[in-house]
Parts: sequence; structure tokens; C-alpha cells
Amino acid sequence: MVGMAAMVGGGTGAAMTAVTMVFEMTRDYNIVLPTILAVAFSLGARRLLSPENIYTLKLSRRGHLVPKALHANMFLVRPASEVMERDILVLPAETAFDNFLSRPDHGGRMQHVIVTRDNRIFGVVRVNTGLRRGLDGVHTGITLGDVARPNFTIVREDDVAFEVIQRIWRKRAVMALVVSGRGVPRPDKIIGVITKEHVADSVATSVQIYPS
Repeated sequence: MVGMAAMVGGGTGAAMTAVTMVFEMTRDYNIVLPTILAVAFSLGARRLLSPENIYTLKLSRRGHLVPKALHANMFLVRPASEVMERDILVLPAETAFDNFLSRPDHGGRMQHVIVTRDNRIFGVVRVNTGLRRGLDGVHTGITLGDVARPNFTIVREDDVAFEVIQRIWRKRAVMALVVSGRGVPRPDKIIGVITKEHVADSVATSVQIYPS
């Protein structure tokens, strides 16, 4: 019976199933400890000889990628206020694009700008401020209002990330603007933004991997 449990546990990778199954068949408490030891050694030996079990071996031979861990992603239930990017600028549409790029505090980063007009949210701009090195001495003559895009969506600070991702996808938005409080969203209520890059980064950092 111990040998049978070792064979099942090692071959399938289901160690606890093998131990429980043999105990339920025998109802003998004396067999539990030797079964646990035998299954542990069997599972270890099988993993040294083959990383795949009898369920995944054929898939692996056919070239299919088989996950080796459980991924517990807590990102999807976190509120927007915890995953948003707070480094944003709220600027009027009349701001000259050249003046914006010449700001010394950008440091070549990707800058998220919320463009306003008449105290209303007019559009959004994502600018790689490293462009300033290639535009030195060039006068474009355009304003932020000329390059602002209207494809954004509004979310509340307590909305969960899963809902934010769905809203960005449905509206094909460049970013989601996170606002505080309720009522009509105004520029002074914007506390951060969430982009697809932020979603990808947050998911990658929040994945918890457990040994299979």
C-alpha cells in the first residue's frame, strides 16, 4: 500500500491525494507516516529525473508550455488609488508644446499630462520628454491642446483595478483619470492616472508564485 501511494504521488505530483487515498482505503493510522515519507522521496526522485508528471509529459513533448506555479494576482482587487501613477501634470490647452518640453524637471521620463480648457478636462497627452534632445532649437508652434487626445476615461479612487481595466478596454482609452470624491469630475479632483503600462507593471510585481 505504501508503494502504491509512492507510485501515485510521484507519477501524478499529487502528494496529498496519494497519502489521503491510501489512508481512506486502509483506515490504518500506522501507515500514514511511512506513506508520507515514501511519497516525498518518490516525488523528489521523479522531479530529479523529469520535471513533468504523467499529465503534463505529453503536452510538454508536443511543445506546449505548462505552468509550473500558481499565480495569485491580488492586483485585480486593489483600488485605483493604490495602483495609479501620481506623477502627472494638469496644464491648460494654451500651453506651448515647446515650453512644456523645455521644463528642466522632466529628466527624459514619460510624462502624463491632463489638458484642460475652461476648467474642464479637454484631453490627455503622453509625452516622452526625451524628445527635447531632438527638438533643440526647433519651434513647433503647437500647443498642448493641438496634440491632446480625447480617448480617456474617468474612474473613481475606490474603483477596483479589474473594473478600471475593463473600462479602459471598452473605451479604447489611452489612460484612465483617477478622480477623488463624487460629482462632476473637474481638473482639480484628478489625483492620478492609470495606463496600460501601469497595469502591466503592477500585475508583474503583484504575482505571487508558489512551488508546484
